[in-house]
Amino acid sequence: MQDISGLLTGADDQQSRWQTFLVAAAPGSIQQAEMPFDVDPTVTGSIASAGIDAPRVGRVVITPLKPEIADTPDEDRINRSEKTGRIVSVAPVAPPKGFSAGSVLDRHSSILRPATDEETLMAFVRPKIGGKEIQIATAFHKRAPARRDDSVPTMLAELVTNEKADVLATAYAPSEPDFATQSPFSSLLKEPDAAEGRFIPPLGKGDHAWLATPLPASAFSEREQKCLAEGIYFEARGESLKGQAAVAQVILNRVRNPAFPNTICGVVYQNDHWRNRCQFSFACDGKVDRVRSPSHWKTAQDIALAVTAGKIWLDSVGSATHYHAVYVRPRWARAMERRARIGLHVFYRTYGGSWS
Repeated sequence: MQDISGLLTGADDQQSRWQTFLVAAAPGSIQQAEMPFDVDPTVTGSIASAGIDAPRVGRVVITPLKPEIADTPDEDRINRSEKTGRIVSVAPVAPPKGFSAGSVLDRHSSILRPATDEETLMAFVRPKIGGKEIQIATAFHKRAPARRDDSVPTMLAELVTNEKADVLATAYAPSEPDFATQSPFSSLLKEPDAAEGRFIPPLGKGDHAWLATPLPASAFSEREQKCLAEGIYFEARGESLKGQAAVAQVILNRVRNPAFPNTICGVVYQNDHWRNRCQFSFACDGKVDRVRSPSHWKTAQDIALAVTAGKIWLDSVGSATHYHAVYVRPRWARAMERRARIGLHVFYRTYGGSWS
């Protein structure tokens, strides 16, 4: 009733209240409206910034009706003696070890509790919380994607089994250590190896001791690699990439085996002067061998270098030194152990290390 009577009588102390209006706030503001009010912004700055909660409207901020510039500039009114620079360096603080999702997936050395067998080199940390640790960790912890080996042709990427190539294979640059798969403790505490950097095939069950021998340095020469590519091309260019790699592995196994020549060319062309009685049929069949498919020849060269460098090793072939096509039945196969069939070739290894 006071407001209405004041409006009708035109009293000065009431008229200004009826002249107040609301303005819609700008998009993105935290208030719903703004109310211009005849206040001195230099004195009542706190009132202008506080605002009120109006019923059925929401937050309303009071703003000066006539903005005025203070006599004292902001630069002079701010005490900068106790302020530092606006740009600061904030170091990220790592969460506690027990609450880090990544710690569940980290691999740690078993140096505090060494295992009795030499094959156990690393162990997972036992989580302190029970339940779905791995599920939670994989949901919140972004694991680094597997690194792609750019040194190997894309078509051979699926056959790569060894990230560290032989140091003599200059075509493959040495890779940086990946501590996601290799424990730093294992790399520091391992025993020194005389053949450090050389590729030594892993010995599987039933494999012969001569297999754990690095290839001679001459195997990486241009001439030797040409002989290996010829053996792959003329013996298995129609096979799959895995089948061609298997033939290359057999040739290199013979180089390691003391019962055969110790060079690739010596193995591929052994007894080539015996008509149809040599080790590899293309070398003594009396036909002139010519490369008529450049694409298959390039593939044979890539496979030859990758297998020689140890980037590709087929466990199914292992220490096999012999193979034959499925449409023949040689008598020597009955005295050997069958390893695998890949494509149209069946691979064998001997029981005694050479001929039984």
